[in-house]
Amino acid sequence: MSETISHDILVLGSGLAGLRAALAASIATKGKIDIGLVSKVQLMRSHSVAAEGGTAAVLREEEGDSLDLHAWDTVKGSDFLADQDTVTLFVRNMPGEIFQLEHWGIPWSRRPDGRIDQRAFGGHSFPRATFAADKTGFFEMQVLYDTLTRYENTTRYDEWFVTSILTEDGEFRGLSAIDLATGEFHVILGKALIIATGGAGRISGFTTYSHSVTGDGIAMAYRVGIPIKDMEFIQFHPTGLIPTGILMTEGCRGEGGYLLNKQGERFMEGYAPGKMELAPRDIISRAMITEINQGRGFEGVNGLNYAHLDLRHLGADKINERLGFIRELAMKFVDVDPVYEPIPVRPVFHYAMGGIHTDINGETPMKGVWAAGETACVSMHGANRLGTNSTAECLFWGKITGEEAAKYVRGVTGEVKMPQEAVAKARAHLYNDILKREGKESIYEIRQELRRNVDKNLGVYRNGEGLKEGCRKISELKERYLKISVRDRSKAYNIDLMYTLELGFMLDVAEVAFNGALNREESRGSHARLDFTKRDDEKWLKHTLATFSAEGPKFDFSPVDISSWKPVERTY
Repeated sequence: MSETISHDILVLGSGLAGLRAALAASIATKGKIDIGLVSKVQLMRSHSVAAEGGTAAVLREEEGDSLDLHAWDTVKGSDFLADQDTVTLFVRNMPGEIFQLEHWGIPWSRRPDGRIDQRAFGGHSFPRATFAADKTGFFEMQVLYDTLTRYENTTRYDEWFVTSILTEDGEFRGLSAIDLATGEFHVILGKALIIATGGAGRISGFTTYSHSVTGDGIAMAYRVGIPIKDMEFIQFHPTGLIPTGILMTEGCRGEGGYLLNKQGERFMEGYAPGKMELAPRDIISRAMITEINQGRGFEGVNGLNYAHLDLRHLGADKINERLGFIRELAMKFVDVDPVYEPIPVRPVFHYAMGGIHTDINGETPMKGVWAAGETACVSMHGANRLGTNSTAECLFWGKITGEEAAKYVRGVTGEVKMPQEAVAKARAHLYNDILKREGKESIYEIRQELRRNVDKNLGVYRNGEGLKEGCRKISELKERYLKISVRDRSKAYNIDLMYTLELGFMLDVAEVAFNGALNREESRGSHARLDFTKRDDEKWLKHTLATFSAEGPKFDFSPVDISSWKPVERTY
């Protein structure tokens, strides 16, 4: 083992939330705090660069928008499972984040008069999606990265795969990690940790996520006793490209695109006549699957039947200006030019509303640990997230957690002591367990079966029988995972080992999601059960909390803050 590394704050993950957290901590301390930024990918390869559509904020109060309206839209969109105090904090602070990015140099798209432009997005009552063409996430990442380079207090650990969170006496001490380039095992000590590793989208086989999004941070927090909240709520984006799953941004519909069945009908008129293609994502996804199941979809390969996303009426000029990247993707991957042809799409695994349990400031129940972005569940999205609220969440809670962690470490005196027992356990798990398994099971076959299980039984529509089968299958796969073998024994860039560790994380996260979905006997937001078709506020207006045990997840519940609006019927 190489020399131990130590920093004041460790930021795990280099996407929007991670970069914003590192930047906020640097600004709060004028660059005088020591930060380690750890990521298993190169910095500008985080999945946040794939965000396309925009970032929500109220910028047009003089034209009829308001902070209360944004908050109401978010709460209603969440099917009343969002914590309303959290939502209120969020909407009040997001306009400042938009202007801060403007100050740092982001090229927001503009109106003809030069003001920042905004477009419509699903579930929002007003066009408040602030965007940079259809590459919003990339430009946000770029401006955060550029701004962070002004500070010399951040050390980057690109392509370092973190294997565990190290704790002692219930408190955070550091991380164990493998430098992928050398294969060396390292211990990185820290006084505080901000987890910003994103979601777990690769538990699905048909997903918008990059291959690196495997739920690592969620699973590692879960394994050290931090509760995981509301993991049963999984968002399906209505427009995943067939057959790849690549995201066709909601901005397509925000700019006026149509959804059509094989009869050429704008079928959303029968499901959400007031919003049509700009209804919330859960409603549109269910509508599309219903159309497909009732024979009004187009026939695709491997059962991936689909609908059409039609942009032709927008014209080449508008498509090229506002949706140029979408045109490029459609032409490159399915040989469809949306100027002349509709795009084949179907609902695709896109986002986890659940994640690491935190309070309103992103602090977890473990002292010294915060979480931000999709990996966290600060309970802003509830049972269904509105589009463009996610990049906004990453920015705002990245800022909060960076500032809070900086404040915390300034009050911690002395050096962090090496947690000998935790380090020994992390090394033993890697070298005496994972690398010494000599079973005949293939991690690639297990991973494929995991994804098929999720796609079949944890989809847009669910039922008790399928969820029980999903839970049983996860248990079987976890048993088989104990009998795998890491075939590649090289040190540098041992992808076989990395995939093995990622699979363990994915199995843990999927187990919580399946069991949480089976337990929740109602339909709410993205969680649509065919055997419990109604929302049940009397029994289920509460958050699910799962804690780790050797026998499987143990479940408890926490209340939902409903301080502003009582639940009502959710129609559009």
